[in-house]
Amino acid sequence: MPTTIIFIGAMMLAVSILLSPLSSRLGMPVLLIFLAVGMSMGEEGPGGLHFADFKLAFLLANLALAVILLDGGMRTRAETFRVGLRPALLLATIGVLITAGLAGLTAYWLFDLSWMTALLIGAIISSTDAATVFSLLQGHGLHLNERVGATLEIESGSNDPMAIFLTLALLAMIESQGASSVWSSLQILVQQFGVGGVVGVLGGLAIVEMANRIRLTPALYPLLVVAAGMIVFAGTNALGGSGFLAIYLAGVMLGNRPVRMMPMILQIHDGLAWLAQLCLFMMLGLLVKPSALVPLASGGLILALVLIFVSRPLAVLATLWPFGFKRRELVFISWVGLRGAVPIVLALFPIIAGLPEAQQIFHIAFFIVLVSLVVQGTTMAPLARWLKLEVPASGEPYRRLPLDVAAAGDHELMLFPLRGDQWQAERPLGQLILPDNTAIAGVFRERICHRPAPDLLISSGDVVAVFATPSVLPELGHSLSGRQAPRYLAERAFFGDFVLNGDALLGDVEQVYGIEFDELPPDLSLAECFVRRTKGHPVVGDKVVLGPVTLVARATQADQVTKVGLKMADDKAHSG
Repeated sequence: MPTTIIFIGAMMLAVSILLSPLSSRLGMPVLLIFLAVGMSMGEEGPGGLHFADFKLAFLLANLALAVILLDGGMRTRAETFRVGLRPALLLATIGVLITAGLAGLTAYWLFDLSWMTALLIGAIISSTDAATVFSLLQGHGLHLNERVGATLEIESGSNDPMAIFLTLALLAMIESQGASSVWSSLQILVQQFGVGGVVGVLGGLAIVEMANRIRLTPALYPLLVVAAGMIVFAGTNALGGSGFLAIYLAGVMLGNRPVRMMPMILQIHDGLAWLAQLCLFMMLGLLVKPSALVPLASGGLILALVLIFVSRPLAVLATLWPFGFKRRELVFISWVGLRGAVPIVLALFPIIAGLPEAQQIFHIAFFIVLVSLVVQGTTMAPLARWLKLEVPASGEPYRRLPLDVAAAGDHELMLFPLRGDQWQAERPLGQLILPDNTAIAGVFRERICHRPAPDLLISSGDVVAVFATPSVLPELGHSLSGRQAPRYLAERAFFGDFVLNGDALLGDVEQVYGIEFDELPPDLSLAECFVRRTKGHPVVGDKVVLGPVTLVARATQADQVTKVGLKMADDKAHSG
């Protein structure tokens, strides 16, 4: 029997992985494929497996979500908190409350349920899912402008405490028949956020210290991080806080401090996060009975559409309007209210509590997630491009290998494949402009390593190996970019032909380019133009239109635009 279970589980994993390329061809989220494999192997599918251990499923689901959130936190840059923290926290608290209330009212109208049970359904489906958001953004290769990307990432990683609080509070009220007090519910909320936040930050700092002080075999560092992360997750839950918030913040602490072997840690954790998502969605698929979804289909579809087109947009408008988001940014954030594993996991709470309507609640939540993945997941990337929310991506190396030698400091060996039109013609290696404290280790061509001589000719297909520090990655990516950007994201098309410093004055620009900006004083700097015309924090890709000229924020530091692209009217027409 154990051998059979191992064989079936391995087969499910292998089939899911082999089918994953279909997602990009069909334009669907890969998570749908994992769900479909789980459902097909379930009790009512061709596989016929009977799996109804909800307590085990709850435990495994929590572990999987913890791994996914740790990986997502390590990939969240601290700079994004400057831009997206306040709006994301409002959306993760007040926004979740608004969404839960409207969804609960709709569920009460659609299903034969009590007020409390209907509101419980609203609470369960109220939070977006970090696992789904992270995987879809990375899977589609979307590089959104920082204001939108930061808000979505931080919101999806921090809105679980509010949803858990609402779910637990409503469950307590239902079980006590309304005897549970509002005060005790508020205490749960403060405890979830407070303990989760404090333990997450302190735990993350402790993991950083551990990883940097203890000398280990390189392969053990990723295992140390995931084990310590699980300690933070479980310890926070034991103290009554939000383990999800804690492990996400611990990941953020790790990802934004110098940590020994960090590139290897990220590489291994990427695989662990994918494994967690695979197992999580296949297991949830096994729990579902497709026959139980059919009677709920009409009501579930209406509830899902209300959630997508009414509840989420109203929550976004109510919380984000003071922060200077543009209309197209609000439209996209409203649309990317993706539901994933978290609502299904929260729907396990009523089953474990033994509520009579628990199975109905579970299948309603599953149906909502299914509709969200199909409708929102498949349209997210096209909508981002249609709304012009993408910005040019910096060229990342194909591989980053930490050296782990004291004398090397934080230098890494980075491999850059040369691709695209700029490398079609051969050029001498000595013509490359590289940052200081950087050296070329060699050039690989047709499995042969060539010594880095200045007169060595390089072209498309070669791989350049460079010793460099992570701080110079943007400059290296610009020189050795291995990615061919779409035409509309090419630098000249996006930023224009001219690059100016942010402290350049409008009067100087008028004299050099023969343009008149009558509506603004000549002693105003270009950076100040962005401050005047955009609320909040400027980000790369922000635009200010001044007559025949469009200023495009090309680089920012803190809250200042440091580099500005200048596009003339004919440039805009040409770039489409």
